[in-house]
Amino acid sequence: MAGTTTKIAAPDKAQGFVYLPLILGWLVPGAGHFLLRKWGRGALLALAIVGMFVLGLSMQGEVYSNAHDILDMLGFVGDLGNGLLYLASRVLSLGADHVQVTTGDYGTRFIVVAGLLNVIAAVDAHNLRTGRKA
Repeated sequence: MAGTTTKIAAPDKAQGFVYLPLILGWLVPGAGHFLLRKWGRGALLALAIVGMFVLGLSMQGEVYSNAHDILDMLGFVGDLGNGLLYLASRVLSLGADHVQVTTGDYGTRFIVVAGLLNVIAAVDAHNLRTGRKA
């Protein structure tokens, strides 16, 4: 028996529900990375996404609620990427007014880009969880 060795299988990184960081990261900016104990990356993403969203609202940017043409549809999809931030803004009627000032157009773009960045961050958290990225 002295000549035999046994290998202990390494734990599989993809055990459990691998989509939890993706879903949680979409709902709350940075939460997918916090779940994976990537504190620095999660904090930077949360700060950037929430900061862009708040800056967009403070510049009187519009949060899309419905889509009439293709550009509005793309903006709506970008806004949905903000997860719970989008739902909170709709419930509180933030960004519901049409853009009246020049900076409001920039604010609208800030809100859309924050949503797109949040989707990218959620996918990054999923890739970290599945082991596709280190």
